[in-house]
Amino acid sequence: MTMSKDIATPNRTKEILTEHGFSFKKSLGQNFLVDPNILRKIVEASGVTKDSGVIEIGPGIGALTEQSAKIAGKVVAYEIDGRLLPILADTLAPYSHVEVIHQDVLAADLTAEIRTHFQPGQDLAVIANLPYYVTTPILMKLLEEKLPLRVIVVMMQKEVAERISARPGSKMYGSLSVAAQYYAETETLFTVPKTAFIPQPNVDSAILRLTARETPPVEVADEAFFFAVVQASFVQRRKTLLNNLAAFFSGRMQKEAVMAALEDIAIDPKRRAESLTMAEFASIAKKFGEEKV
Repeated sequence: MTMSKDIATPNRTKEILTEHGFSFKKSLGQNFLVDPNILRKIVEASGVTKDSGVIEIGPGIGALTEQSAKIAGKVVAYEIDGRLLPILADTLAPYSHVEVIHQDVLAADLTAEIRTHFQPGQDLAVIANLPYYVTTPILMKLLEEKLPLRVIVVMMQKEVAERISARPGSKMYGSLSVAAQYYAETETLFTVPKTAFIPQPNVDSAILRLTARETPPVEVADEAFFFAVVQASFVQRRKTLLNNLAAFFSGRMQKEAVMAALEDIAIDPKRRAESLTMAEFASIAKKFGEEKV
């Protein structure tokens, strides 16, 4: 396919949609990117080569899929909207190494499917323009299932990307920041204006790169308990750590005991969760885990 025939140009996109009589479903968060340069930058940011495998979620009409397929050795794309399957069969016809799976990725057994579609030990990346309404569940599934991914490069709502890559002390920093950064190094690469999409979303997007960590930056005995403590600490952002944790441990531990436990590990109970580092959250989880609450 020549460059001028890129799926992602506004005219070509409109042509494809008209030809197939496709109408956008708001409930599926369908916004198609119509700037091939941005798509190429997304694929470049992943560092994939001809030896790499790529997983895509929500390929739409195949604009980003096409750019991944030009470089990667194998692309597997998950599409939930059955109406897009004939369009993808058409637009991706030149790329025999692309496989489209009609499935909700949240229901997929990705560990098993990676074994089926890719070589053992193959370099793997997720490259996707995630639907806004399911960005966080998809991202957390990719991270929590500890899939053999080297990198995840995804486009999402700018505000969500900022929350994921936020550092302690920032207003955007929260339980999502801690969870994502526990599994991966995160960085927001660049912003994509809403004018680059058909139809235009209400907000700007951003490209986020998550590079998998070999081991988490902190050691925790019980991950589920650690994340529960982190989440509880942020339940009411304006409240102190003491008040949030006292509410969480209510019925299991007196407020005074929560205060004493925090003071015991040199964490001021009057601090707010947004000021705490991941290491401090880990020491809180360790302390309260030892208290057998």
